[in-house]
Amino acid sequence: MRSLQQPRPEEPSTGPDVQRPWTSRSLGSAFQHQIFYTLIRIFGRQGAYFVLYFVVAWYVLLRPSVRKRCGFYLIRRFPSRNGFQRLWDAYRLSLELGKVLVDRAVFGILGPEKLRCSLTGQETLRALLAEGHGLILVTAHAGSWQLSMASLVNLRAPVSLLIHREPGDVDRHFFEHGEQQLPYRIIDPIGYLGGMLEMLQVLKTGEVLCIMGDRVMGGEGSALAVDFLGGPIRIPFSPYKLASATGAPIAVIFPHKSGPDSYALQVARIIRVPENLGRLAAGYQPYADEYAACLEEFVTEYPYQFFNYFDMWTPPPPRPDPGK
Repeated sequence: MRSLQQPRPEEPSTGPDVQRPWTSRSLGSAFQHQIFYTLIRIFGRQGAYFVLYFVVAWYVLLRPSVRKRCGFYLIRRFPSRNGFQRLWDAYRLSLELGKVLVDRAVFGILGPEKLRCSLTGQETLRALLAEGHGLILVTAHAGSWQLSMASLVNLRAPVSLLIHREPGDVDRHFFEHGEQQLPYRIIDPIGYLGGMLEMLQVLKTGEVLCIMGDRVMGGEGSALAVDFLGGPIRIPFSPYKLASATGAPIAVIFPHKSGPDSYALQVARIIRVPENLGRLAAGYQPYADEYAACLEEFVTEYPYQFFNYFDMWTPPPPRPDPGK
């Protein structure tokens, strides 16, 4: 029988002192966001899209930092591109992110009926939930994960999402625009044990827990190296550790924009982690590798819907020598 062991105090923390190579802050100012919110109210989604084409072109052409942030991933995804092709790729990737942000605001301002969100494989997910150990959904910063997560209400089980919002971020979540009901509970990984106790409780009560599998929130002690697009990156192994401790199955899911006004959430793979693998990271390597393989399949099919704008392939800084 599996036990819900609480992490020890030395479990890697995700406190504010942990240095991360990425940021979730929006690029635009609060005023610029308000302009788009106003356009949506007056002209709808298409009106906001029209302006977006020019705004994205301005950023990509005149802000070298934008091209640089896009390039980390795009050079790996399209290694043979050069010159104008890379510029076009940066524009397409930035435009897709802009559309996701507009759609998210449309969902909150004009109502959920303006967009369609579907969940493929919900019967599979319901069967996994029926096992009684809870369900871990591991996803990525792809498509509009916030909108797609709203379709999880079809599972008829409470959903908790591990998410951190950085101070000073002016980009609103869809439920902050009006009277939209939050479709999931938010667990903030910044704090004591990175929300581990709350996540264990969610699974213990047979509920759904959703975790981003493509960014490390804690220190290097909470990450494993996996191969992705021809090079090693670091991803968290906490989802697989939780699965081993609780008996919860893992479903790898990726949302994507499937049409002008629609999003789809698809189940890419089911991962079963054996019980009692312990605290050492090496025991979870095969399952982290499975996730990375799924993510690579996703970006192969949807190359402009993966939104990690930092160098995932940079080796972590060396740990300081405690003897010095």
